Amino acid sequence: MLVKFPIGQLNPLRYAEISLIMPITRYSSKALALNIKQEPPNLEAVPNQGSELITAVSGSETQVFVRKKRVKREADEENSRSDRVRKSKPMPPTHPTRTNVVTLKRESVTLGSFTSSESPENWEKVLEGIRHMRSSEDAPVDSVGCEKAGSSLPPKERRFAVLAGAVQRLLENGLLDPYSIEKADEDTIKNLIYPVGFYTRKASNLKKVANICIEKYNGDIPSSLEQLLELPGIGPKIAHLVLHIAWNDVQGICVDTHVHRICNRLGWVTRAGTNQKTKSPEETREALQKWLPKEEWVSINPLLVGFGQTICAPLRPRCGVCQINSLCPSAFKEAPSPSSKSKKPVREKL
Repeated sequence: MLVKFPIGQLNPLRYAEISLIMPITRYSSKALALNIKQEPPNLEAVPNQGSELITAVSGSETQVFVRKKRVKREADEENSRSDRVRKSKPMPPTHPTRTNVVTLKRESVTLGSFTSSESPENWEKVLEGIRHMRSSEDAPVDSVGCEKAGSSLPPKERRFAVLAGAVQRLLENGLLDPYSIEKADEDTIKNLIYPVGFYTRKASNLKKVANICIEKYNGDIPSSLEQLLELPGIGPKIAHLVLHIAWNDVQGICVDTHVHRICNRLGWVTRAGTNQKTKSPEETREALQKWLPKEEWVSINPLLVGFGQTICAPLRPRCGVCQINSLCPSAFKEAPSPSSKSKKPVREKL
């Protein structure tokens, strides 16, 4: 099939350097598109182009559009697959999540500390009741005790008297300082402190303490808890009491057997992490210091010691006259009842 163009017009196929003899079929647009040079013709310079050239160019543009659409669809499918894979994997925690975890841990520690240091119920009423009972009855601790030792002595000698246990007969025999104790015979000291418990061991320790005070502290006593605990025969109870009285330094509660017993009877102390009673005065001291206000640390020892000497005795507590028996979980549980005493059977004489 031949193509005819009007006379006087430029043949667009020849302008595109395509042979006029080539037959035009249904694949002509594809063939034309492949034979067009890469540099497009200046269409503005060519008026009245033929419809065949427009068809060829339009076919090329259609193929490019289809190819771009297919590439876009493939890209969309790839992004969709990536999204599904990303959603299926566990996402790492973000910064706000880590902050929340830290906050929760901090709250649990705070709650744990509050639970372990929570004060017992009605402890202030109990303490006030004990003060009221102590004010109406004197106890041995009110007149004899470490804190009463050598109250009229100079500060340096009084501190040593407090550390030595302040036996009155030592003071009466002029054993007021470490120098006189070091020179004295151990048997003399032993006889003067008798009948104090373990008097033989205490007499030996007192000689050793006097020698250390002379050599290391210029005749005075140590002023720190660590140094006091290094002395022979000095435990936490005496060390804290000496700091209270001799140096006016409150670092802990002085807990002896009376304080240990009464605090457990009142339910004021328990072993760490349990509801069981404490087994030693040192455990009681640690448990008591967790909740008792520091302004009560000095007065609690003579208060409870006197209460234990007069009413809350070790073997037969006087629960019937105790004014706080309604607040004490151990009231009347340790006092022997008359009905519990069994009478021995009387044997008949044959």
